[in-house]
Amino acid sequence: MIKDSVFAALDLANQRRAERRRFIKLAAGSTAVAGSLALLSACGGSNNDSTSPSPTPSPSPTATSTGVATDIGILQLALNLEYLEAQFYSIAVLGRPLPDASLTGSVGTRGAVTGGRSVGLTGTLAELAREIAYDEIAHVTALRSAITTAGGAALLINQPAINIDGGANGAFTAAARAAGLVGANETFDPYANEQNFLLAAFLFEDVGVTAYKGASPLITSATYLEAATGILAAEAYHAGLIRSELFARGTTAQLAANKIAAARDTLDGTGTRDAGIAVVDASGNPTGASNISAADGNGIAYSRSTAQVHNIVYLRRDAGIGGGFFPAGTNNSIEALRTSGATA
Repeated sequence: MIKDSVFAALDLANQRRAERRRFIKLAAGSTAVAGSLALLSACGGSNNDSTSPSPTPSPSPTATSTGVATDIGILQLALNLEYLEAQFYSIAVLGRPLPDASLTGSVGTRGAVTGGRSVGLTGTLAELAREIAYDEIAHVTALRSAITTAGGAALLINQPAINIDGGANGAFTAAARAAGLVGANETFDPYANEQNFLLAAFLFEDVGVTAYKGASPLITSATYLEAATGILAAEAYHAGLIRSELFARGTTAQLAANKIAAARDTLDGTGTRDAGIAVVDASGNPTGASNISAADGNGIAYSRSTAQVHNIVYLRRDAGIGGGFFPAGTNNSIEALRTSGATA
C-alpha cells in the first residue's frame, strides 16, 4: 500500500540524518578535500549534451588551485539549488524562511525570496513534508560547512534572488504555463492547497535526484561513493514519496504530474531524462498503472548535467543568465561554465 510505504520511509529519518552527519565529517577532512568536493558535485553533474546550453554563472573570486577552484564552484552550484528547495519547503511547511545567518557569504549578490506562504498541510502529508523540509535545511548547513572547510569563508556564496511566487509574475505560474497546467492568463498557486503543493514539490525533487545521479561517475573513492549513495538515496526517498502521494490522488493529479515531467524533459535539451508518474494509453489517458520510479528501461535513474539543471530552474533553453526560480542567476565561481557546453 502507498500509505504504508510513506510511513516506512518516514521511519528511516534518523538513519538518513546519521548518514548526513557522517558526510559532513568526511567532507571536513583536510586530506580528502577532492573527494568531498566530488561528492557534492552531484548537484552539478557532468553529463552534458552538446545541444544543451550552459547558463552563465555570476563571476566571483577564484581560488589559487584551478582544480580546487572548479570543485568549490560545483559545491557552490549545489548550494544554490539547496537554497531554493530549503526556502520553498521551510516557508510552505514550517511557515518561516531560513535564518539570515544561513544565507550570507562573500560570493555573488545577496538576493531576497519572492513569494511563499504556509500551505496548512494536515495528516500524513504534513508529517512527510516536515521531514523533507528539515532534510533540505540540513543540506544547506552541510554544503556551507563543506565550502568553508575546503576553501575558506571567502568562497561561501550568498543566497541569490529566489522566486517561489505563485502570482501572475511568479516562477511557479511560468512553469505551470509552460507545462500546460494553466492557461496563458491563469496563475498557479502552489500554496493554495495540498495537491498544488505536491505538484510544486514534484517539479523540484526529480531534478535533484537526476543531478546527484549525474555526478556518480566523478567519484573514485569508495568511501565517498558510499556516502554519496547514502545522500542520493535520501533524495530519492523524497522524490518517490512525492510521486506516490500524487499518484494516489487520481487522474487529475497524475496527468498534471506527467505534464510537468514532459516540460522538464523539453527544457533540459534533447534525449530522455524524465518520466511521468502514470502510464498512459495511446490517447494519453492513465491506464491505472503507476510509474513511481523515474528510470530508463533498465530501471536506472536518469542523469542531468549542470547545464541541464540550470535550464529547468531558469525555465529557459538558451544560454542566458537567470530567469524562473533564479531571476538574477545563481552565485558561483566556476569560470569554465561561462561558455556553452562546458563540463566542470
